[in-house]
Amino acid sequence: MKAKFNEELLAYAKKFFRGSLTLVFSLFIVGALSTISFAEEVGLNTTGFSGIDKADTLWVMVSTAMVMLMIPGLALFYAGMARRKNVLSTMMHSFFIMCLITIQWVLFGYSLSFGTDIGGLIGGLTFVGLNGVGTEAFGTIPHLVFMAFQGMFAAITVALITGGFAERMKFSAVVIFALLWATFVYDPLCHWVWGAGGWLNELGAKDFAGGMVVHISCGVSALVAAIVVGKRRGFPKQLMAPHNLGLTVLGMGLLWFGWFGFNAGSALAVNEIAAMTFVTTNVAAAIGCLTWVFIEWIHRGKPTVLGAVSGAVAGLGSITPASGFVTPAFAMLIGIFGGAICYWAVSVLKPRLGYDDTLDVFGIHGIGGILGTLAIGLVASVGGATGLFFGNPPQLWKQFVGVTATIAISIIGTLIVLKVVDLLVGLRVSEDMEVEGLDYSQHGESGYNL
Repeated sequence: MKAKFNEELLAYAKKFFRGSLTLVFSLFIVGALSTISFAEEVGLNTTGFSGIDKADTLWVMVSTAMVMLMIPGLALFYAGMARRKNVLSTMMHSFFIMCLITIQWVLFGYSLSFGTDIGGLIGGLTFVGLNGVGTEAFGTIPHLVFMAFQGMFAAITVALITGGFAERMKFSAVVIFALLWATFVYDPLCHWVWGAGGWLNELGAKDFAGGMVVHISCGVSALVAAIVVGKRRGFPKQLMAPHNLGLTVLGMGLLWFGWFGFNAGSALAVNEIAAMTFVTTNVAAAIGCLTWVFIEWIHRGKPTVLGAVSGAVAGLGSITPASGFVTPAFAMLIGIFGGAICYWAVSVLKPRLGYDDTLDVFGIHGIGGILGTLAIGLVASVGGATGLFFGNPPQLWKQFVGVTATIAISIIGTLIVLKVVDLLVGLRVSEDMEVEGLDYSQHGESGYNL
């Protein structure tokens, strides 16, 4: 028995060694090409970075770090709302995806999103392995800094989706899903909206910091995944209350902090738009929290901590697409509607339809993203955008087209990706594993050893 085990271990080690050599060699070739390109760019700027503003560069680098901090913040936010037996598995989703999508983004994700346009649908392979991405000016910041900033958006969008199927999907399925979804849904959509030549960009649809690209896409995809994977065992009859709301509040604090970089950093400069965005972000979060709490207080008789943090996220998700295009007064209005409509989606629509979106990704991010994206078409008045109420009725139609296209690619792309994952490894853990909890069954660990 021992000899057989040793033989299997040796065979596995050989396969791993050969695979590692192949990966290292491939990365060496890509790295060499990138180095040549990088050296040529540096050679052209021996006296300094032409066109690059140091203050803008510093702000976007800090914003990148702030958005990165949102991902462990999301891990805490989600984990506190999960059941005790699934706290580590829920955290692992966000943390592992941050690492996985970072590598995907560097190798080919950034190129598919921001490479040379192909038919308005996808970026080409211009920047594969960051070939051609160096210290040259991208606006007033180095191209590498822009790439890193956008990479954090890709990572947190994929991580957000996991809240829809938390507590029941295999970890192997989560990994494959994350990689395929980022490649075949996020990257094309990102190119449509933000890429040079993307068809929604050319149409004139506006998305300042990720209403379509981040919130609608993750919310709709989470809903699709929740329905396809199926409800948790015992839902909705069994009580599945959050196990540690203290973790959720701490996570919300990190998310709120990071959201300033998420939204204001999207100005890509230290200017009046960044200043306006900084304020609109905070105002919408605050009024979203108050709106949710007061509605809940009236509706259910008691204001809850979970309601307060949910309302803040609803306000933030709603203002994100419009944050650089509206004044603080309109941001307050958007936050009020965000808190109210997202409360209805979570408290009324979800129970009525009976789907099990574990951590309410669709009800908060999806609905909030739709609301904020359409609001641009109504009340945008700054940042180079105007809406219906400021003399530009066609903008509302453009926003509607953007919302519809985002929903379509999210539904179709997610269904296809889930089908592929199911065929490869299966989507769901066994009933015994789910009852035991994913911490033990998937990772062999426990969040609490008391």
